[in-house]
Amino acid sequence: MSGSIFGHMAASLRDYLEELSDHARTGSDLDAARLARTELPRVVAALRAVLDEHRPGRDGRCPTCRTRLFTRAPSPCRAYLTAHLSVLVTEDCAPEDTAEGHRVVDRRRVSGRLVDRHRARLAG
Repeated sequence: MSGSIFGHMAASLRDYLEELSDHARTGSDLDAARLARTELPRVVAALRAVLDEHRPGRDGRCPTCRTRLFTRAPSPCRAYLTAHLSVLVTEDCAPEDTAEGHRVVDRRRVSGRLVDRHRARLAG
């Protein structure tokens, strides 16, 4: 897959996001503010575009995702659930300080709790 167009696009996007993360973590406050003003709107627009593709229809199902040949996945589909967990996961867990002074969250632990709560809401 690395030689395919998708492989090149995926690598390019991964590199871009890694560069943004590195600059945000290691740059000065002024650099971080500039980065937020210039790149954050682009990243937000990209995420919105992806989520618009997966917005539930009148039947409450994602028009893009399919679970079987002629059926669609119930909403929220994996795209919405993944975006939600990735972006909002830090709300339920206090971050820990690292040796470098960065604050991190154990996303696996929080993600599991969020998924459990989401399943409970759907069930009842």
